Amino acid sequence: MTGQSGTVVLMCGLPGAGKTTYALGLVRRGYVRLSIDEALWRRLGRRDAGRVLAPGVFDRLKEEVRREQRRELVDLMLAGRDVVVDYTFWSRAAREDYKALVERHGCRWELVHLKADRRTLERRLERRNGQDGANAVTVDRVLLERYLGQFEEPVGEGERVIAQLAG
Repeated sequence: MTGQSGTVVLMCGLPGAGKTTYALGLVRRGYVRLSIDEALWRRLGRRDAGRVLAPGVFDRLKEEVRREQRRELVDLMLAGRDVVVDYTFWSRAAREDYKALVERHGCRWELVHLKADRRTLERRLERRNGQDGANAVTVDRVLLERYLGQFEEPVGEGERVIAQLAG
């Protein structure tokens, strides 16, 4: 069975680039949002769970949530719903995997890459790190460096780039 030609928006970008803000705008237009950060917040009730739990335990929990949300995505596509997947999608392999999943279910994907310069990311993360809530996951400078080193920027993948130059 295939979906009713819904649209699945795959958010892509480094922490602080504006993915969640953009995704919440889509929610206001009727999209269902899938977010690992929010799911972990609901389960653990804290934004620093990755620092409190042993790394292996936290990584297994994140992977469990990812699998659950992937099944939820399929159910939503089969129901013909528009969905925004608010993940980092830091690797090309992950993006290609989700694009293929969407296509297998007769839906259309959009890859939206929110891009911000390093100074903007640092400023936003510093502000966000002082907040509380599901969408305020702490990303310190060490973690940002790791993300910057591992992020595979989409090029030629059908992406739409939205440059976030200030804020």
